[in-house]
Amino acid sequence: MTRAYPCGLDDWATHSPYSDPGGHADVLAALGTDPADVHAAATGMIAHYRADRDTLDEARLPTIDLRWLEAVLGAGLDLSPAPLAGRPHAERVAGCCRDHTLLAVGLLRQHGIAARSRIGFARYFAPGFAHDHVVVERWDGRRWVRSDPELDAAFGTAPPAGEPFDPFDMPTGLDSPFPTAAELWTAHRRDGLDLHDYGVSPQLVDLRGRDFVRHYVLLEVAHRRRDELLLWDVWGAGLDATDDEADALADEVAGLLLRADADDCDAEEELARRYAEDPRLHPGPRVRTLSPLGRDGWTDLRARTTEWDA
Repeated sequence: MTRAYPCGLDDWATHSPYSDPGGHADVLAALGTDPADVHAAATGMIAHYRADRDTLDEARLPTIDLRWLEAVLGAGLDLSPAPLAGRPHAERVAGCCRDHTLLAVGLLRQHGIAARSRIGFARYFAPGFAHDHVVVERWDGRRWVRSDPELDAAFGTAPPAGEPFDPFDMPTGLDSPFPTAAELWTAHRRDGLDLHDYGVSPQLVDLRGRDFVRHYVLLEVAHRRRDELLLWDVWGAGLDATDDEADALADEVAGLLLRADADDCDAEEELARRYAEDPRLHPGPRVRTLSPLGRDGWTDLRARTTEWDA
């Protein structure tokens, strides 16, 4: 039975350091919070660095590494003071699904609505392959409602792959259009689900498959605990754990995520405790950033600076 008030709800109704708009709070406060409004704002401000590559000049591409919403909004408002929705391509910053979702989460939290990002894989963009993806969940007073801020309502009526669905109220679960990383990893370990066709792209063989999904389980935990890191940040177990250690850790936290999603407050609390205490799970003061622009560096999360390798 769904609880009237889910455990940990207050955590997701207030800003994290990543979702805090800082001096741009008034911009978000002026926006509507319906899924259509959220979609319009997110896609109006942010162009996808791959899907919309032909609309982005070289000067705007580095904005894909702006992990803080305050910085993303600042970069966009530097381009133009125009409203976020309906901006021309030249006034959009570069980003990806994580950034669309971070803006959505920040917008909802700015209005006091509990929201969180979910890490998983979308089966609706291309036949035969599930792309790594981030979507938003919002508490509507009765249940968590999942939506994809990159999509409008029309997309779900005839998606490129899979059955029709509502992008503003997405089905959930392992067989849904968007299974979470924890669901996929658990099915792989328990039932032998083949994860070969889950990743960034069919062409990027190093960014797909079981180890990639395993890393996304740890990323899912970080986002669950309000550390909405970049998809190309690496820390903790991702830097120095053996495969056996990483497998065991992913098994444990994926199980806690699934139980927490089933409204097990003990699991939610244990996940929070484990994340706070285990340096393999939380990022600490810095992370390795492997930007898709081809540059690598170390990001100081406290100073909010990245020192790129020469």
